[in-house]
Amino acid sequence: MSSGLFGIGTSALNANQRALDTTGHNIANVNTEGYSRQRAELVSRGGQFSGAGYIGKGVDTSTVRRMYDQFLQTQLRNNTTAEAYYSTRHEYLGRVDDLLADPDAGLAPGMQDFFSAVQQVADDPTASADRTVLISEAESLVDRFRFLDRRLSEQQAVVNGQIGTAIEEVNAHAESIARLNQQIIAAEGRGQPPNDLLDQRDQAVLELSRFVDVQTVEQDNGALNVFIGNGQGIVLGQKAQALADVSPQPGLPREVRFGGEDGMDVTRLITGGRLGGLLELRSSVLDEARGELGRAAVGMAVAFNNQHQAGLDRNGEPGGAFFDVPTPEVLATSGTTATEPAVEFDRANLAELTSDDYRLSWDDGASEWQLRTEPDGSVLASAAAGGTINAAGLEIITPAGGSAGDSFVIRPTRDAASQIGVDIRDPEKVAAAAAMIPTVPEGTEVESLSVVDPAGYQSWANWGGAAPGEIVFNQADFSEMSDGVWRAEQNGVEIIVRGDQPADGEVRIARNEDFGVGDNRNALGLSNVQSTQYLDDGSTSLEGAYNSLVGKVGTQTRQAEVAANAQSQLLADAQAQRDSVSGVNLDEEAANLLRYQQAYQASAQIISITNTLFDTLIGAVRR
Repeated sequence: MSSGLFGIGTSALNANQRALDTTGHNIANVNTEGYSRQRAELVSRGGQFSGAGYIGKGVDTSTVRRMYDQFLQTQLRNNTTAEAYYSTRHEYLGRVDDLLADPDAGLAPGMQDFFSAVQQVADDPTASADRTVLISEAESLVDRFRFLDRRLSEQQAVVNGQIGTAIEEVNAHAESIARLNQQIIAAEGRGQPPNDLLDQRDQAVLELSRFVDVQTVEQDNGALNVFIGNGQGIVLGQKAQALADVSPQPGLPREVRFGGEDGMDVTRLITGGRLGGLLELRSSVLDEARGELGRAAVGMAVAFNNQHQAGLDRNGEPGGAFFDVPTPEVLATSGTTATEPAVEFDRANLAELTSDDYRLSWDDGASEWQLRTEPDGSVLASAAAGGTINAAGLEIITPAGGSAGDSFVIRPTRDAASQIGVDIRDPEKVAAAAAMIPTVPEGTEVESLSVVDPAGYQSWANWGGAAPGEIVFNQADFSEMSDGVWRAEQNGVEIIVRGDQPADGEVRIARNEDFGVGDNRNALGLSNVQSTQYLDDGSTSLEGAYNSLVGKVGTQTRQAEVAANAQSQLLADAQAQRDSVSGVNLDEEAANLLRYQQAYQASAQIISITNTLFDTLIGAVRR
């Protein structure tokens, strides 16, 4: 290190050159995403002692500093994750909301048109044209169920495709971070921070946070470990792990696995960001919407059939099934060897039906089949091999045997809306007349009188034979569904009454022996299906269940919109705060250019003066 005026001038020239280079680098990267402004840090060289005191020896560039605030960068990353999550939810929730709440294509107007046609038959059961209109409106209602389910399925396919794309992005960013870690480790071994590489890595982490919530831990060697989910290290040093979008088997939900196709299922552990939003949309919005739509379809088919089979058609014959009732979907999991269980909807316990999925699994220790809710795994009921489980609105005849690992996924309502159909084509077969005559005490109203077990009903009613004796209900036969609403069942016949709990013998049912084509009593019962509270333990009507779904999705959509707008503003604020520290200000850089240029010129003048002094000295010696 030279001293004296020439050494001072040279050090000043070099230092200001580096400052100019750094300023130029800032200006060049003003539009580079994630770039942090840099500044050459100048330090004075230690002085040299002389008799007159310490005389300075010039200036050095100690480092090129990155203008960076870890807290602000973390805040920006967290807000990026939240904004992507809520924006994704709002985008797709809006589509589902528009579909379900459509005043023309939604289910509500179709149900209203159908029950208006039922009421027309009740008004004039002798009119064949009204019966024909009823069947036509039933087919239109079925078409609406199928249309809505198809559109929801299409949205599921779109979301599944977006999940696959998001996983590819996550893997690409993880690989990028791992490569940058490798370069940073090598560069930091030279003793100075590789600012541009650090910026690139921060930007890669920020891009990753758009898709999933991340946590980071910096290592002593400069590497950055990145964690997602429940602490899964997607980047550890110079190695990245991959996520995989896997279909475990046909029919079962796709899974996100950590560490490749054979890795751990982390579907429910991934939160935040676009990927977290898509996964939650698929499970808690689209799957739930299809399940609730299917529940409405099953409820409509079962409740209407129950009532229809309690009537007589125009020819005096017992009413048959009006709708085709969907069949619960049963899927054997991989490795299961047991025979498939027989699963049907329990027509007598429609109030217990939910949109949940279930798993029927063999417990080897208890030697029994257990029915559990998905995904929490709580046990609802159990039965021995070959036994019967009646729970959640289902009747399940379990396999005759089982072995460890055997299980079946049961999805009662997920595909039900696509399966419902109209089973009646002949207008003469519409059962508008009453097949049974109820007797109830004064002050008690009959909410519904329907058939929940056709075989048991036929055994009692003995159509084509002698009239049977009355069905007589005792007080103990009635159970309270809700406040003042009582239900009882005998011989396949269900009666629901409103009022005080009936005493022994106060409620009786007899077969109708006075049939007439003008009888509309069962048609009135069919009309009451619209408002009778069959679902949710007798607290919700069929129409109410669908309206509840529409209301829930609408509320979620509005909440997502508010949250997305709020997070968008928070993200803008976080970006502004980060840029106030790390962003490039062209006016400031222009001022720095001028300042360093003047300093550079002055440094050159020092060297020029040194040369002049040297020449003067040489000239004096030559004399």
